[in-house]
Amino acid sequence: MTEPYGDPLTQPFWEGAQRRELLVQRCEACRHHQLYPRPFCLRCDSDRLGWVVAAGYGVVYSVTTVRIPVLPERTPPYQVAIVELEEGPRILSSIDGGSVAIGDRVDVVWREREDAPPLPCFKPVSAG
Repeated sequence: MTEPYGDPLTQPFWEGAQRRELLVQRCEACRHHQLYPRPFCLRCDSDRLGWVVAAGYGVVYSVTTVRIPVLPERTPPYQVAIVELEEGPRILSSIDGGSVAIGDRVDVVWREREDAPPLPCFKPVSAG
C-alpha cells in the first residue's frame, strides 16, 4: 500500500493494520474505547481521542453462516461475527480457521489483500 487508505478519520486504523496492529480509539477524558472511529467520544462527547493497540482478543457476541456467494474471494459456507473486544468495542468481522458459537473466545488474524491493507479477521482460541 503506497497511498493512504480510507478517509482521514479511519487512516490511523488502516496504518495500524499495515503493521498487523488492531487499533481502537480511546478517549483521553474518560478512558472509553470505541470502534469504529468517530471525531468525538460516544460516552462523554470529548474530542480528545487517541489510538491504542487492542489486545486482539474478544468474545463472539453474534454469529451467522453465509451460505450464498457474496464475494468472489470467499467461498461459502463461512462465518461472519460481531466480536466484542476485551477493551469493549464490537467489530464486525469474518471468522477464519474454524467455526465459532456465541460466547466463544477468538483471536485476531490478518487476511492479506493485494491492493489494500491486511483485513482483521478472527479465529477461534483453542481450548488447549
